Amino acid sequence: FPCSDENLFVFDCSSAEKQQDEKGTDKGSDDILAFAFSPSGGYFALTDDSKRLILFQTKPSWECLSVRFVTRRCTSLVITAAEDKIFVADKSGDVYSYSITEPKADGKLELGHVSLLMDVALSADDQYILTADRDEKIRVSLTKAPYSIVSYCMGHREFVSKILVIPNCPDLLLSASGDSTLRLWQYKSGEEVHCCQLSAICGPQATKPDQVFFPLQSIPTVYIFQLDATAQQLLYKQQISLKHKGWDIAFQEMGDLWILQEDKEAPLLMYRACFVGAGSCYSHLYKASFDNMDEYLQRKEKKLQQQKKKKQDVQHGSSEQAKKKMKTEEPSL
Repeated sequence: FPCSDENLFVFDCSSAEKQQDEKGTDKGSDDILAFAFSPSGGYFALTDDSKRLILFQTKPSWECLSVRFVTRRCTSLVITAAEDKIFVADKSGDVYSYSITEPKADGKLELGHVSLLMDVALSADDQYILTADRDEKIRVSLTKAPYSIVSYCMGHREFVSKILVIPNCPDLLLSASGDSTLRLWQYKSGEEVHCCQLSAICGPQATKPDQVFFPLQSIPTVYIFQLDATAQQLLYKQQISLKHKGWDIAFQEMGDLWILQEDKEAPLLMYRACFVGAGSCYSHLYKASFDNMDEYLQRKEKKLQQQKKKKQDVQHGSSEQAKKKMKTEEPSL
């Protein structure tokens, strides 16, 4: 991860403490299963295949605060807006909370499903915790009293792979499922307000459940939708074809779209939106490959050269001052 001083912070999970079984052998690999930043970016947490929950502080500099062990391998995690807790969903259907203010404290069981949990999310005010499982259900509970169920969002016919409380519309929930649909919900009441059939837009390939579960891993295409908040609908805008399978995507605050793809030479792509009149958002996108390592190494080399030159100038200046001082101190004959 980049730091404020242009150095990279690197953490090797293989060097972290591992939990051993009764025979004294290590279990699991170092593969990272889930991770998340806090809303302010001040904290970062990850879980891996060795059942570790690792918490980092990112400001003023990156630092590993704790390595804790979870009960089951995790599928998703989220950090509260208050940045005091981490909620971790696992494969057994349970959600545990872990303190950030007490980074060594054990986890606390908050709620459970009878099915594997696919995702967990929080409302913007931390009042509601939302969980999605393999049995088509989305449950909405009170964060401070998770045993109190507010509503269920029912309608998907297959597993619910991803849920998101929309930042600019905090009463709306977006969900994706193996039934090839995207759905919008008034999640506090459990009412479905819109259903988008991906098969009608993306063609027959979108009817395969694994492609909707993580579409970018299965087909080299990114589909872009726009939310009409007034009508509470998703509007299909365009698709971007990739040369390689996509791994992840993210929008920047200014609207740039970043795509992580399976390509060693150009793993990261950036698409910049071009706005041409009202209603033409993302009608034209300009692609630019981004190699942050090369750019970082160039900046580092330039900085080292500047520091070296500055040091030489200081040494040269000190030498000249010493010579002048010796001359002034010489006795006159």
